[in-house]
Parts: sequence; structure tokens; C-alpha cells
Amino acid sequence: MGRPTESNQDSLTVRDNRTGKTYTIPIVDNAVPATAFKEIKAPRKPDEREENETEKGLRVQDKGFLNTAVIRSEITYIDGEAGVLRYRGYPIEQLALHSSHLESAYLLIYGSLPTREQYLHFETEVMRHGNMHVDSEEFFRSFRYDAHPMSMLTSAFAMLGSFYSEANPSLQGQKLYTNGDKESLATMDRQIYRLIGKATTLAAMAYRVRQGREFVTPPVGLSYTGSFLYQMDHLGEEDYKPNPVLEKALDVLFLIHADHELNASCTTVLQTGSSLVDPYSAIAAGCASLYGPLHGGANEAVIRMLVSIGSPENVPAFIEAVKRREKTLSGFGHRTGRDALLETAMALHDAAMKDEYFIKRKLAPNVDFWYVAPIITFAKCAQHACSQEVRLVGKLAAPEGFPMDFFPVLFAVPRVVGWLAHWRQMMLQDGGVKIWRPRQVYVGAGKREYVPIEKRGPVQGLKETPSAVEHGGITKRTMLASFKGKSRL
Repeated sequence: MGRPTESNQDSLTVRDNRTGKTYTIPIVDNAVPATAFKEIKAPRKPDEREENETEKGLRVQDKGFLNTAVIRSEITYIDGEAGVLRYRGYPIEQLALHSSHLESAYLLIYGSLPTREQYLHFETEVMRHGNMHVDSEEFFRSFRYDAHPMSMLTSAFAMLGSFYSEANPSLQGQKLYTNGDKESLATMDRQIYRLIGKATTLAAMAYRVRQGREFVTPPVGLSYTGSFLYQMDHLGEEDYKPNPVLEKALDVLFLIHADHELNASCTTVLQTGSSLVDPYSAIAAGCASLYGPLHGGANEAVIRMLVSIGSPENVPAFIEAVKRREKTLSGFGHRTGRDALLETAMALHDAAMKDEYFIKRKLAPNVDFWYVAPIITFAKCAQHACSQEVRLVGKLAAPEGFPMDFFPVLFAVPRVVGWLAHWRQMMLQDGGVKIWRPRQVYVGAGKREYVPIEKRGPVQGLKETPSAVEHGGITKRTMLASFKGKSRL
């Protein structure tokens, strides 16, 4: 670095025009190490800000991680434009047809398809760890009746960590999950069993809170998704078993959403996990990320948008409203419940793809838009299985289906598998775990002297000062009352 070297086809040659120096940076797997650019240094100009740290080396700026690879992974390959999704090399179409969610979970986490004996052991451990401590019932009952299910689920994952002190590196030592020996791996696997096994239980408990129902203990002898449906829907019927068609549909839905590599939530799990926090806290962080309207919450937004449009004939007017910036087109970005819902989605897609407004801006349906298709199909399957009619007339926002705000939960539950696969890979990676600490380009004020309050002039502006907020009746009446210490408020 810093002087000419022999030509190498698998390298990048960079000339720094500030100094005239040439640098050769190796290319491995079509990627260059960002740290190599720290060697590209230059003296600071006389009028240059010291905060630029020019003499400490060049920084690589990538707002939103649009072209930054933060880890080497063997787990999932996804090419959204080509419609490719592979778990450990296996195409998702083959897995959806021949595998199951838990078998694919084994594949994602441990790297290979299990034998019958291996799968039986894994499934048994996962299902065995589905039961919750009785105190968790009080935890869920503390939420309001109308709390969003994702708020409850996120909090519940964090709550789990408080039950298992032996799983906390802050208490047991920071090498608890990174040693790679038999004892360390056993501790790691126990938390994996717990998190996958309890994910459906926690989700079902959140659902039952919203329904005003008592909680249901996970049954014995049902499949992973069968147990989930049982815990959500059982009301005391004798020998209750979920419909097998619905059970299989949900299993396939879980399988195809188990992992989509380093999206926002998975990256959040790894960012949090890089501090060597316990896996429950890391999963809770990922769940919070998935809750956001630009990620898992986008799926809910797509459904709400489609329901608001109503039918295919209303699509043209909606498109025009989007172009006037009166409406938001959810599920589109850079690369209810009748049959009409899916038809509306297709009509919206076709109209947008032909409109010059969207073509010029390179706006196309992203994964959030198309993620709703399996949900719609699942809801239709549910309605069809229950009514035994030929027509598929599933209702999404009705008692026969799921509330719209429960949709992100249906992505979070299976995604726990993918999050754990990547977390485990990071814990066991060569060279150990390095805390993720991205750089910033500081563009704020330079060094300045403190000014006493009586000598300061006001700084005005919408984004420059705190906002005035509307207070409720109690606060307004309190401010009219007299009481000790009021002058300090």
C-alpha cells in the first residue's frame, strides 16, 4: 500500500490525486476490504476541518449500507431481481415442496439437512421448550387490551432473558458462546431450542390478549405450526386439532420467511449481538426492527393500502392520488379480504409498471409488496378449509383470518430461525467476534466556546427548537390549580 506494486487482476488500483500515490487493494469474492482505504492518507489542507481526520486515512461513506458487506456468510443467498432464494444452496422452491419449517430451520442453523434421527432430536427439543413460566401470564396481562402484537412480542423476547441467568454472557463471562467447545455449544443450542420453541407460544399469547381469552398451554403431539394454531384458537373443545390444510399452509409460509439474509432486522440482531449480549436481547432488538414500517410493518401497510383501495376498478384513481403525493404507495421501492384483494394487488402492480411516473423513478414492487401474497393465499386457504366451499374467499380482516396488525408477527415468528442462524455463525466465526462500530462523517460545528445563558441569542426554526405539544385535561386543570412547587414547572 502506498507505492506501485505488481499488476494483479484480482485487485483494485487506486490513485490518490491529492498525493499522487497509487494503492493496490485486493479483491476477494468480488469485495474489497474497507479497512484498506485507511492506508490512503493525505496531509490536511490549511483551510480544512480537523474533524475530517484526513491524516488518519480515507473513510468509506455508505448511507444505509447500500453497498457494504459486513460479514462473510454461508447461510442464505438471495437475488431479489432474479427471484432467487436459497438456504445453504438449496432452492426455496424445492424446500417448500419437500421440506418443513423445522427441517429447514435445522438446515439454516447447522448447515446441512438432518437425518431422520437428527431431525427427531431437534424437533423434540424445540417442542419441549415451548412451555412458558407461569409468571409470563402476568407479564402479558399487564398490556392494554389493544396493544399492538409486535409491541408485546418484542417485549416478551426481552423478558425471556430475565429467566435464564445461565444464558447471559454479562453474568457468565463474555466467552460463553464463543469458545466453540462442547459445553459452550450445548449452552448455545439450549437457547436456540428455547427461542424457536417459545416464539409461537409468545405470539399466541399476544394474540389471546387481543382476543380477551385465557392462555393455552402448548399441546403434545402436534407439529410446530399445528401447536401454534392450537394455542391461538383452542377454546376448550375436546380432542381439538387444527385443520391439516391450514396447518401445512402456515408451515410453508414459515419456511419461506425463515431467512432473507442481512435485511434490516437480521443486521440489527448481529449489531446488537456483536456486543456479546444474551441472545434474547438480540432477538428482541431484531423484532423491534422488523416492527418498523419500512420492514415487516411494510407488509401490514401493503394490506391496509389494498383494503383502502377496495377493488381493481379503484386502482387508476389511487395511482393518480399517489402521483399528486396525496397517497403513499406501500411496498414499492428501488430494486379486504375477498378474492378482489389479490386481484387489486395485481391490478395495482400492472398499472404502476405501465405508468411513466413510476418508470422514470425506477419504482417497482419490492419484497414487502409480494410478501403479502402468501398471507392472502393462507387466509383464503383458511376460509376454504373451514367452509369447504369451492370458492376461495378468505377474509383477512375478519374473525376467520388474522387481524391486520398481526401480520408482522407471522413474519417475526419464523424469522427467529434466520436470526439465530446468523447469530450462531457470528459467535463461531474465525477470529472471534468484533463489536460492530461503524464510522461517521462528522459535519457539525467545529470547536466553539461555551456561552453563559444570559449572553445567548435565541435560535429559531422548526427543527432548531423543541415543539409545543398539546396536553390533556389533567395537565390543563393542574396548571390552573395551586400547589407547592408549581413555580418550578
